[in-house]
Amino acid sequence: MREVDANLLPALHALLEERNLTRAGERMTMSQPAMSGALNRLRRHFGDDLLIRDGRGFQLTPLAARLQPVVAEALEGAEALLGNERAFDAAKSRKRFSVTMSEYAMTVLAEPLTRLLARHAPGCTIALDPLDVRRDQVEAQLMRRDLVIAPLGYEFPGRVQPVFTDELVCLVSRGHPRLRDGALTAEDLLEMPHAVAEFAAAGEHLRPLEIELGKLGLADRPVLVRVTSLLPLPFAVAGTDMCAFVPSRLARRCLDVLDLVVARTPVETVHITEAAHWHPRRESDPGVVWLRKLLYDVAVEVEDAVA
Repeated sequence: MREVDANLLPALHALLEERNLTRAGERMTMSQPAMSGALNRLRRHFGDDLLIRDGRGFQLTPLAARLQPVVAEALEGAEALLGNERAFDAAKSRKRFSVTMSEYAMTVLAEPLTRLLARHAPGCTIALDPLDVRRDQVEAQLMRRDLVIAPLGYEFPGRVQPVFTDELVCLVSRGHPRLRDGALTAEDLLEMPHAVAEFAAAGEHLRPLEIELGKLGLADRPVLVRVTSLLPLPFAVAGTDMCAFVPSRLARRCLDVLDLVVARTPVETVHITEAAHWHPRRESDPGVVWLRKLLYDVAVEVEDAVA
């Protein structure tokens, strides 16, 4: 122990979670050269590269992957021993929170979340990044972020706190030739092209929309455009003969700008819930507990806005 700089433990923790020198440095309030120096010292200590280049990013070596949960547990123990589990003081803290969420959730939550954070914790900052839709990355994101905002119903790991609900509506271009008194029939939906968002993180789980479409015999509807998130769907549909089912909050923002309308359909209303997920080891983290309470206030404001 005398030969090891204890200050390298939090640096190692940040590097293993972020897998990025710049983000790890920001988290540790260290410059990139300083973080690079810490990584070099850690590599010499372990006799292992720990992080290896993979395209534009880094991947953990097998040793680093084995170290990650051990380092997290060791850091938690050190923090508890040295008194870092004291109450979080939002008015004085300069903590940098990290939150991952879908692009659609960002359109709903980013503004009220950052506004309330600035009001109640003026010295804190928040890093928002998009949800990685690959299912095998969900747990990794939970370990690396304070919170992950993702839809309910797909058995994602971690603790869960619902944030807001929405319902899916069908968007088409204004003046679409198939519209009759603002409605589309099941036959229309079966024959006209669709734009859909594929949610790879769902794995084998059928999405609620697919279940309802299947009840009407629309599982094999023609799909012309596939995207990886909900946000591009209105833009894909605008000016075309396609339709797309999108969350109503997103639809309302796009109607006038993209000259779209919401069409009534025979599909039963599909409700979706976006929820905060977090790793069990962050359950009692004072800062994250405070952030979850703030997110509850954001949720109340978001739901009240459409009440």
